[in-house]
Amino acid sequence: MRNFAYKCVASMPETLLQIQVLRFRNGTSQPVSDWLAREEPLEIRVRGRSVAVTMRTPGDDVELACGFLLSEGLLKNRSDMVEIAPCEGAEFPQNILNVFLAPSVEFDFERLARHTFASSSCGLCGKASIESVHQHFPPVSDHFRFERSLVPTLPDKVREAQATFSKTGGLHAAGLFDANGKLLVVREDVGRHNAVDKVIGWGFLNQQLPFVQHVLLVSGRASFEIMQKALAARIPVVAAVSAPSSLAVEFAIESGQTLIGFLRGVQFNVYSHFSRIA
Repeated sequence: MRNFAYKCVASMPETLLQIQVLRFRNGTSQPVSDWLAREEPLEIRVRGRSVAVTMRTPGDDVELACGFLLSEGLLKNRSDMVEIAPCEGAEFPQNILNVFLAPSVEFDFERLARHTFASSSCGLCGKASIESVHQHFPPVSDHFRFERSLVPTLPDKVREAQATFSKTGGLHAAGLFDANGKLLVVREDVGRHNAVDKVIGWGFLNQQLPFVQHVLLVSGRASFEIMQKALAARIPVVAAVSAPSSLAVEFAIESGQTLIGFLRGVQFNVYSHFSRIA
């Protein structure tokens, strides 16, 4: 079997766009330069077939693709993948990634399409969605503990590492921490779920999975999709700076995950599996 080959889409992905805006302050206006976070589509193809198109901030696209495919149950080990490369023949090759799987990996395109559709608010009840995920990813174990005094320190550590957010204020972030509250990786994107996929893809490519002794922090709210992706990476604790959805809480309870919400300053709520926060 060929060794895994990593072909970077761009050596310096352009995540920012500088434009001229008219800024109003105190009843006066003046033209100034401002920065926007780029948003462009990324199409993920597997064995030549399109499996997903997501709007994302360019950069760390290989991680995003790997994280997405792992959270959908298609990838399990790094050896499952032979190569990832941009589609050089396309008009915008930087926005299309081809994923080449090892011959031994079974690829059920129809199952992936059904599962992706079911995860996108197609009308299934919450219980059915949870059971569908658990067919591929069983609940996590209950052995991990995280010091409660460390929880309020997480958002500032992520914010300090957000290079693009500091210029635009327009990106979500996901940060992964170890059991001692050390920040291991931060990824930014216009979509929370994309930022999480990039973090999971980082672990996949660097053979750091599973994240059984880790905490994931996401900006914004915690959704069912975020909890599903965390479970795929075996993350036992997920924290969000805003509110969780009802289905995210239900999913966390049944998946053995600790879910923290409204993490602001020294205040936060724990919605499930409280014993992990020691």
